[in-house]
Amino acid sequence: MKIHFISSSTETASTAGEVLTARYGQVPLREAEVIVALGGDGLMLNVMHQNRGLPVYGMNRGTIGFLMNPYSEDDLPARITAAEETRTHPLAMTAGTTDGHEHCALAINEVSLLRAGPQAARLRLSVNGRVRMEELVCDGALLCTPAGSTAYNYSANGPILPLGSDVLALTAIAAFRPRRWRGAILPKSATLRFDVLEPDKRPVMADADSRGVDSVLWVEIRSETSIHHTLLFDPGHGLDERLMREQFV
Repeated sequence: MKIHFISSSTETASTAGEVLTARYGQVPLREAEVIVALGGDGLMLNVMHQNRGLPVYGMNRGTIGFLMNPYSEDDLPARITAAEETRTHPLAMTAGTTDGHEHCALAINEVSLLRAGPQAARLRLSVNGRVRMEELVCDGALLCTPAGSTAYNYSANGPILPLGSDVLALTAIAAFRPRRWRGAILPKSATLRFDVLEPDKRPVMADADSRGVDSVLWVEIRSETSIHHTLLFDPGHGLDERLMREQFV
């Protein structure tokens, strides 16, 4: 099996990379059949963003490993061969800023809008070109994929979404008006638009998987179904099962 190992910069991950490379070999990325990522979920997201064509098998050598398998040095090719595939589609974000520029980015987990000053953000929400909420006053809001629903979305009291549900979760962060509004479930085919009201007085930033854009005027988000990422999980421990378990903790 032609494996390309990628490890994070921590000592634990780097040491694991050296051990596994010595044992199983290291092929150039262009020749690899699979990528083995050694680190945490942050590394996994970076690897997925940079390498769309290859399946990725992650092993946890970081602090957070929801997208990772348990670490073991033994029988790695056999584990990869037996692994279950999970395919995900990213979100595509386009953000217009106060300087007249547009910025595009992809997000595997979520796209979030966050207040960038001391005052709460004022947002207008539209779905498929129709205004659905004239004003949302909040610390922020996010749209997440099923794969990302247990990340920031879950911390903001958003719902966990099954992978096969073909829906996206729109979740408010500390909503002030409407009071305690938690969000909505949108079909995967929907295009969501945020318009920032009072951008000078209440500046807002947008973030797509830690790729930030400051001083946004508007943001449009849709599911990019032309792109898919393939994750590999040990049998019985795939992302569907993990999402299910999280709901009964």
